[in-house]
Amino acid sequence: MTRKRSAGRPSTSRRTPRTDGVAPSWASSEAVRRRMQRQRTRDTGPEMAVRRLLHKSGLRYRVDIAPLAGLRRRADIVFGSARVAVFIDGCFWHGCPEHGMRATHVNSSYWSAKVVRNQARDESTDEYLKAAGWDVIRVWEHEEPAAVAAFIAETVARRRPQS
Repeated sequence: MTRKRSAGRPSTSRRTPRTDGVAPSWASSEAVRRRMQRQRTRDTGPEMAVRRLLHKSGLRYRVDIAPLAGLRRRADIVFGSARVAVFIDGCFWHGCPEHGMRATHVNSSYWSAKVVRNQARDESTDEYLKAAGWDVIRVWEHEEPAAVAAFIAETVARRRPQS
């Protein structure tokens, strides 16, 4: 029997419904809450397009893992031996200057603060990885997959240990 995977959540991820009433949901409605829970965290269209091109070019990588042990943040694509971590950031969630934060009609103060927290976490992650000797590549979801894949391949080739 084949089980259908959830919409982008790792199989190890478990959602526990809130039954204690202590921490109410920030969502403006139950429908919004359900929609946000279905939001893909991996295998998005832009990510898959880049991964296909990288694989086609002969590069092998790990997907949706923490580049360093103890780092509770996961990179979209990781080249361990080359020490390159790739993040393909969503325009809305990470505050793209071109397409980012559209004015939200409901909970706008929450969403603007959320994007600021995401950006601070991204910056912290980049600093942590760079201090550990990693190259960090961050691209926006709207960037051309072929150009992104070419840049990643170039970076990995430059960083690969020589045998």
